[in-house]
Parts: sequence; C-alpha cells; structure tokens
Amino acid sequence: MTLSNNTQLKVGALFSGIGGFCIAFEKVGFKTAWAVEKDVDAVRTYRHNFPHTPVIEIDGQPAPIEKVSVEKCGLEPVDVLHAGFPCQSFSQAGARKGFNDSRGRLFFEIIRIIKEFKDKKPSVLVLENTPYIRHGDGGSWFLEISNAIRGAGYWFRDSNCAELDPYDLTDLPQQRNRLFMVAFSIEHFRNGRFGFPQKKVNLVKDLTKFIDFHGKLDDDTYYLPEDNRYYRMLKAHMKDKSVIYQIRKSTVRVKEPGVCPTLTANMGLGGHNVPFIHDAKGIRKLTEHECLKLQGFPDSFSFPDDVPRSRRYVQIGNSVVPEVVGLIAK
Repeated sequence: MTLSNNTQLKVGALFSGIGGFCIAFEKVGFKTAWAVEKDVDAVRTYRHNFPHTPVIEIDGQPAPIEKVSVEKCGLEPVDVLHAGFPCQSFSQAGARKGFNDSRGRLFFEIIRIIKEFKDKKPSVLVLENTPYIRHGDGGSWFLEISNAIRGAGYWFRDSNCAELDPYDLTDLPQQRNRLFMVAFSIEHFRNGRFGFPQKKVNLVKDLTKFIDFHGKLDDDTYYLPEDNRYYRMLKAHMKDKSVIYQIRKSTVRVKEPGVCPTLTANMGLGGHNVPFIHDAKGIRKLTEHECLKLQGFPDSFSFPDDVPRSRRYVQIGNSVVPEVVGLIAK
C-alpha cells in the first residue's frame, strides 16, 4: 500500500507486545517505523521476528510508555498509530477499577504522545481492548476515552468501534471477542466513517489443522502426571478426545467440537484457564506452537531460545489476532 507519490505508509506501535499488530499491517504493505514495549521478554521475541524495527530504549533498556517522549526518543511521524493498551483494569473478569488502576491510566499516555507530534500527528488511530470497556462504570470509561480521542483532534463516535471475533471472521477456531476502535484525524478526513469487516457465515472450523490430537510429544513436561489433581479432574470428563477441555476455578469446561476457548495470558502459569487435550500419550496442555497457530500467527514466527516457556504463553495470550487486525489494516 503506497501513497500517490510512492511513499510507503508508516505505522508506529505502542504496547507492541510480540508484534501481532505489526505482522498484520506489514502484510498489507505498511512499514513499522518504531515500536514501544517495556516487557523485556516480549521485546526479545519482537526483535527476533522484527530485527529491522527499532524498539525504543531509554538508558539501554526497553522504555515504558510513561517515559517515552516524541522529541527525546526521536519518534518519527507515522501515518497510523496502533495500540492494544492494557485491558486488565477494564476487563469484566477483573476488579474493574478502570482509570483508578495505574494500568488503566496508561491509555492517556497514548493521547499525550499523539499531542506531542503536534501538526505531524498520525492520520489514523487503531486501538484494541476488551469489549467491556464500553460498558464499565455505567459507560463513563468509554465516555472519557471518546472525549480524549476527540480532544486530540480525531473523528470518533460509537460507530468507530466494533467487536470482532476471529471465530466469526476467519477459519481460526478460537473464540476471542475484542473491541477495535478506529479514529481519523479531522485535519486529513472529512468524516470518521469506517467499514469494519462483517461476520461471515458457514465458516468451517477444523481443530485438527491446529492441534495434534492423535500424536505423541517427546517432551513429557507438557503432560500432566497421573497423581496431579488436575489430571483427575480432567480424566473424569474426557469422553471425547477430539475437543479441548479447560479448567475454570473448580470446574472443567468441555468445549464444543471445533472450538478453542480464548487463549489467556495465564494459561502457562498453572491449571486455571489452561486448555488441555487428551492425545495418544496422555493429558497435556497445548504447545506454544499450537497456541501461536490458534492465534493466527504465521508459521515463520518463532520464539528466541532465551525466552522461557511460561513467558511465551503469556505473550501469546496478551497478543491480538493478526488475521483480524489484517482485515482492518487492509
């Protein structure tokens, strides 16, 4: 995708994580000018897959957004700015502290950086978060977000938002409903209309394209030992060996055939929320590679050796689905 003068469109990545947004935008022709991410392990993975994209540093360390300055960090102006800002304080499943949580207030750092670009601010913003952000605290969270975006000089209203789920839009079997927000600079656009991708019908889901239900892994650490309490819980429910099972608190959820539950950041940290299957060898959790595929990452994407397995699962669970973002980018 290029402008009329053959200048390639550029994007900037805030809260870049391991690069789900960047994969999507680059696939349709954008160039990532720079990325901001403070998690050291996520930066290792990002640099491993985007070796030519500068990750902003301060004093030799990945910079937290609160310390990033357009002038001091030399941020190049970009056409599009994307950010999947932290959702923990806005999640319906969490404490719902909203802007009373320091992670929730990080949204305003996006607005600050946009304003620091002055007359060179991005023409388009693409933001992602939990759908509950529109309803939390009686709608006051979303009102504050909307006012801040409009105050920064962008067309933005409720119609600039859409809940998108890869299960409804792609051949991916994961159910992962997320809110996407697209805003347009009033200096570059006459209105803020945007056509979000529409739900498709009769999509065929085949988990066997993503998960090996019938094979065996050489690495025993993916398997639950028979004396593990989660093993006993799961074994009592595992009548169908072609579906995914998930422990939620003290219960076992049996997913429908062809359905993968939302992959979460804590799926590599213990039993809760971890998706399990029963293969030819025993009961095991999904591998990182299987989770990457279910998240829609390309086969070329990989983790560096110095990123621990537990952190790989966290990174996958925190990421966006590139195929969904790609529909917006296109």
